[in-house]
Amino acid sequence: MHRDYQRWYSHRLNRDMGVAVYGHYGLPLLAFPTSGGDEWEQEGQGMIRTLGPYLEEGRLRMFCINGVQNDSFQNKSAHPFHRSWLQSQYDDYVASEVFPFIDSQCQTGYIPITTYGASLGAFHAANTLFKHPDRVKRCYALSGVYDMRDSMDGMYDDNFYFNNPVDYMANQNDPWFLHQYASCDIHLATGCGPWEVPGPTYRFSEVLRSRGIAHHLDDWGPKGGHEWPYWHNQMWEYVGAGF
Repeated sequence: MHRDYQRWYSHRLNRDMGVAVYGHYGLPLLAFPTSGGDEWEQEGQGMIRTLGPYLEEGRLRMFCINGVQNDSFQNKSAHPFHRSWLQSQYDDYVASEVFPFIDSQCQTGYIPITTYGASLGAFHAANTLFKHPDRVKRCYALSGVYDMRDSMDGMYDDNFYFNNPVDYMANQNDPWFLHQYASCDIHLATGCGPWEVPGPTYRFSEVLRSRGIAHHLDDWGPKGGHEWPYWHNQMWEYVGAGF
């Protein structure tokens, strides 16, 4: 399997950020890490091995990026407005640096992107689609949380609002965005397996339903647990059907 690694300094985030790339050809799948992960997490947790047959067939290429969660929403020593500002900067990094990198790797000026993430990664995968639906046309958000208010110590600002999906999507009435969402394939996955808490996914699904936004609320039942073996099985089926 083709494997590559690129790293550059992001002035938006004031740090080096790396991208691990897997596969030689295919539609791009942008993978976000969990709260404790980085760009190597998908390989370390066996997801690359699970999806290896699809990668070898050239059905997709995986672009795995790092996060800034330890300095943003999970950084209790920072002021809440710094946390939300850094999350806004991270979204800008993804759109302004990672998207063009994917285009260059795929040798095209534009290619539809699929996002995927589990746990905190699901928040990023969904947030990226809903903020950039002209570039991200499919999302697999597994075992996610879509309301980060518990990370803000009771404080609130515009940066937080525009990066808290349950809030900005509840008020989304822009015709351009609604038109773009109509052509997106959105999957919110949950279940009743070990350690899974389905409430956040169901609540976010209700927000989308109230705005008339088509999506898949995929309840995997006992096969929907909050751990890597469950996410492996889900992504094997999602990629097999969607790529």
